[in-house]
Amino acid sequence: MRILVTGGAGYIGSHCVRALDQAGHQVVVLDNLVYGHAEIIEQVLGVPLVVGQVGDREVLEAILRGRHPNLIGTAHESKPIEAVLHFAAYAYVGESVSDPAKYYRNNLGDTLCLLEALVASKRPIPIVFSSTCATYGVPQEVPMTEFHPQAPINPYGRSKWMVEHLLKDFSAAYGLPSVIFRYFNAAGADPAGDLGEDHDPETHLIPRVLDVMSGREPYLQIFGDDYPTPDGTCIRDYIHVCDLADAHVLGLERLLRLREREEPIGAPLIYNLGNGTGYSVQQVIETAKSVTGRGLLAHVAKRREGDPAQLVASADKARQELGWRPRYPELSTIIDHAWQWHQRRFQR
Repeated sequence: MRILVTGGAGYIGSHCVRALDQAGHQVVVLDNLVYGHAEIIEQVLGVPLVVGQVGDREVLEAILRGRHPNLIGTAHESKPIEAVLHFAAYAYVGESVSDPAKYYRNNLGDTLCLLEALVASKRPIPIVFSSTCATYGVPQEVPMTEFHPQAPINPYGRSKWMVEHLLKDFSAAYGLPSVIFRYFNAAGADPAGDLGEDHDPETHLIPRVLDVMSGREPYLQIFGDDYPTPDGTCIRDYIHVCDLADAHVLGLERLLRLREREEPIGAPLIYNLGNGTGYSVQQVIETAKSVTGRGLLAHVAKRREGDPAQLVASADKARQELGWRPRYPELSTIIDHAWQWHQRRFQR
């Protein structure tokens, strides 16, 4: 199957490109490279890359019909795209607060353009959407199921929440088949060590810990140690990025099976993705010390506004309906894979 992956040069997107390729699909990537890495696509994954904006309808149409110049001589030439995995989004919570226009324009406006292109054909092109647990806001109960009320507390979360509503409306009005995955804390790297996390700036805990342990940063800043948790630090549900990628392939396959059987879908299929186990900041640090054999200097700062004490997923629905089984649920494995990538990527 020919699949377009938007944001495929980014962290989660690139791992999904590999998972799709290993499942026998033919992938083309569309990425504006604001945060993505062209060399990962060109040198590691070896699939066609189109540099552009998801909101550029002309570029989109060319890719969807196999007529973009970058697709000449590939398996996509003159052949239509059959499904889309949509990862392209800005994802810095703090920046979304200071510059919400950027987030609504990119995350919401560009996605609207994409959806309009997908339903313009006689038969709408199925889409799998990368959403987030940030759509839930402050948890009312833990673990959080897909039925937890959604009350996002920042523009980033609201932009994703609004796209979810777009998908519901497009499904009802135009018959657009879609899957929505709400991630918890993506972490880790491909065990091969050639794909992993490389953000600038880096805000995620595990790579920040490894930055300090490798000497790239002088110390780790811990945002609050007075939460109502056993050690006072925030608890999060860390899910291996390869397990996320596996879920996307399974979600796409389920969507396509339903379509082939002409079963009415009626609304997006919605799934949480997490391990269902929470680890505190301090537990992450201690596990990283054990995995790497290195220590680090940490400073405690005040809490960040809007950081809940705990975020833990219930992913039973994905397990039951998709047959999804995380291959790397252990925190030590997640950190070990991230460390292998970190050493290869940054310690030259």
